[in-house]
Amino acid sequence: MKINGNEIRPGNVIQHKGGLWAAVKTQAVKPGKGPAYAQVELKNLIDGTKLNERFRSSETVERVRLEQNDYQFLYAQGDMLVFMDTDTYDQIEIPTDFLEERAAFLQEGMKVTVESHEGKPIGVAIPEQVTLAVVEADPVVKGQTAASSYKPAKLENGVRILVPPFVVAGERVVVDTNELTYVRRAE
Repeated sequence: MKINGNEIRPGNVIQHKGGLWAAVKTQAVKPGKGPAYAQVELKNLIDGTKLNERFRSSETVERVRLEQNDYQFLYAQGDMLVFMDTDTYDQIEIPTDFLEERAAFLQEGMKVTVESHEGKPIGVAIPEQVTLAVVEADPVVKGQTAASSYKPAKLENGVRILVPPFVVAGERVVVDTNELTYVRRAE
């Protein structure tokens, strides 16, 4: 689907310079001289490189529609993650480094959305928040009550985050998978 260069919005995926690019940030620029244009920060969906491009309203780009399918995470096998399509029960393998640090938050049976283009997976959306147990937490240091002070803690998946002083080892907490931050205690 062709769109004008000034219609690109964050989250759009476009075909540009022979690759698939996701728009990260867009800014409409109207200089004093010359025509207006859209300044777009693009991220390559295959290798992760970034690029800043200017698109005039007279230019057209090819917007790409991605197929989104629901999958269930089954298990990790070596450096591959195995997912099962919840409709067809087909299994696919995706390299662990494809998800980077978010791979640590996958749990058996977790529902994820796999985005693919022409049958090739290019993105995996995991839940925004997950519940994990704290396996170790530093003790509270007395006298640090002047400002809100957080302490380091290690989660059951090996990830280290900062938690409030009242959280102790053995408790379950809700963690934001995008920001890698503490949200609240789990019920």
